[in-house]
This record gives sequence, C-alpha cells and structure tokens, in this order.
Amino acid sequence: MKLKGYWLAGVLVFLGMKAGAQVDPVARDLVQLGYDQPLEGRSPLGAYAFYYHNQPNFLQTNITLRLAVAPVYMDSEVGFKGLLGPNTDLGIGLAGGGFADGYSEIRGGTYHPGESFDGHGVEFSASLYHLINPGDQIPLSFILRGGTHYSIYVADGTAARFMVPDNRTTFNVRSGLRWGGIEPTLFPALAMELSIWYEGQFRSDSDPYGFFRHGSYDRTVESQSHLFWTQAALDYTLPDSQQSFSVKLQAGTSVNADRFSGYRIGGYLPLVAEFPLSLPGYYYQEISARNFVLFNANYLLPLDKDKHWNLNVEAATTVVDYLPGMGQPGNWLTGVGGGILYRAKSDRWKVILDYGYGVDAIRAHGRGANSIGMLLQIDLDKLAGSRFHPLSPGLWKGWRGLFGS
Repeated sequence: MKLKGYWLAGVLVFLGMKAGAQVDPVARDLVQLGYDQPLEGRSPLGAYAFYYHNQPNFLQTNITLRLAVAPVYMDSEVGFKGLLGPNTDLGIGLAGGGFADGYSEIRGGTYHPGESFDGHGVEFSASLYHLINPGDQIPLSFILRGGTHYSIYVADGTAARFMVPDNRTTFNVRSGLRWGGIEPTLFPALAMELSIWYEGQFRSDSDPYGFFRHGSYDRTVESQSHLFWTQAALDYTLPDSQQSFSVKLQAGTSVNADRFSGYRIGGYLPLVAEFPLSLPGYYYQEISARNFVLFNANYLLPLDKDKHWNLNVEAATTVVDYLPGMGQPGNWLTGVGGGILYRAKSDRWKVILDYGYGVDAIRAHGRGANSIGMLLQIDLDKLAGSRFHPLSPGLWKGWRGLFGS
C-alpha cells in the first residue's frame, strides 16, 4: 500500500461532517480512529483518523469553534449563536486538504485502481441553523447550507489511457428538517433522529472523462445532480441492565446522479460521514446506487458486572437501484457481523474489534465476503476529568416514560 493510503485514512470522515442540526453547544475533545479490512480481494482503504474539538465561548460567549483535524485535511466552522435572531444561528466554514476528493472505482465486487484517481480540494461554506420549537425537549431544526468547493484531480496509479476529470468548482446547497439528532460519538447511549434532506450539486465543468472509445470519453459528469434522502434512527440504553440497541432506517433517491454524487454503500465505519451507509462485510463504498433503502441494527450486551466488556451483534440489509454502468446481479444485499467492545470507566475511552460477513458480496470464489475492523474513541475531556454528562436524570425520565419502563 502506498503512503498516500495512510493519509487518506484521516480525511474520509470529513466528507460528511459539515452540516449539523445547530451550532454544537457542548465542549468536546475526541480522538476517533476506525479501520475496516476486507479479507478477500483487493480494495480501497476504508478508515478514518481525526481529532474533533468543539469549543463554546470561543472569544465571546455567543461564538463556538468547531475543528476537525486529520493528517492532511482540516474542517472548521465558526458558529455565531443567535446572530440572526434568538433561535437562528449562523456558521461560517472553511475546509481543505489532500485526498478527500478522490474516487475509487468498484464494479461487480472488483476494485479497479486503473480507473481510480486522487482528488484534493478546498471549500468555503455558510450555514443557517434555525430552531423551530424552542423549549421543547426534542429540538426540531431547519438547516440551510451553501458552499463553494474547488476540486483538483490527479492520476496516481491510474491507467495511462484513462483521462482523469478536469479540475472544477462545485456549488452545493443543502436544506433539511431534523427532529432530534445524534452526537458525533461512538455508540451513543441515548439518541434519536427523524430527518429529511435535499442537496443540489452544480458543477462548473461537466466534460466527459475516462477511456477514449468510439470517438468520445466513456464517463459523464452531470452539470447538476439532485439528492433527496431521509433518516430515522434510535439509540437506547436500558437503565438497569445497560443493554443497548441501535436501529436506523435510511432511504434516498436522486436526479441526474453520477459517480461523484451517487450513494456509496458498504463497509462498517459508523463515523466516516454524517450519514454513513454501512453494510458489514463489503468493501468501503462498494455499492454505487441512485436509489436505495437501507436498514441497520445492532445490539450491545454487557458481559461482566462492571459493564466494561460487551458483545456487539449487528445486521444490515439494503435494496438498491444501481447507478448506470455500476450494476451487478441482485438488488437486495445483506451483511451481518459482531464483535467485542471494551468501555473504560465513565466511557473515557472505548474500543471494539469487529467481524463482518457480506452475505451477497461478489468475490472471485462466488458470493460471500469477510472483513475485520477496529474502532477506537478517546474522550480527552473525561480523561482529564469529566464535565459533560449527556444522560441527565430528566432526560432519562422522558425516555423511560416513552418506553413504559
């Protein structure tokens, strides 16, 4: 594996961490690591490594600094609480660095490095976060975000006859309604979300690229793509036994989706994006779809009286409509897995060793694929002395009442 692969491990997460439901009011200092390694075939690297810092009261009481740093990429936002009204925040973001705009071609369970390439970029964005129901226990927020992204594409290990895309500017707009929300942490004890989203991508350059065949290049870049998706998610921990479960249902459709805007499904990296599309046992982003429905579930069972050691069981299934040129036999795909999670006292750090089996993954021997992985979270605040307890008694009472326990 080339050195660039290890740099890439640190930047994958930034592809989806740029639009939350509001300016985050909680101080956070987290180190997150994730790695997913297939055991059959050759695949692109599936991993992330980053430091996440959120600092309310930055310079002034109404300013929050959010910063995520990886080896060769940085994503930042300065949030202004109540700048546009008592319930409306404004965020100004700047991000950029290496490799996050790269593309890996995977078709029919086979990775094609000769048709893959690196991409580097820089982005400026502005976000509006409006709280619709102030005073309610579960917030309902409207989010509107616009951004300008400049991408530079570079051949590296790409076939000599393969023309990489032209450098281009993309104008992005995202809007959504989000009820609730999920913290950027590994296995949150309590969370829920119902949300619906639209994203438009408008490109300054849409020239074809790829192999030159029959008088033209064989791959297209759409001048504009439109994505529509929704998510329903719940994480819940039983207060007495500390057994916990997580369920998530996602669905999406698109208009004029291409390789740069289609939904990429596969792998088990829960913090690799704001809306990760996980499918255990498959390559990271193995499946390219223009429409999909995806269901994920996992269950954590404590194995000792102190609840340090836990058994994790997970499953996922999806129905997809493939992007043109990216299809394979079968539209219904399933993956299962499990692992052992260790939680340190007060969740100062947690680590899980995980196994996944892709039931319908296509490999050289036929159907079925195996993978192993590791996820690690270190909470630097709690190591130094906890000051944040998200599971307050009042919040627990509301959720216990909802579930009748």
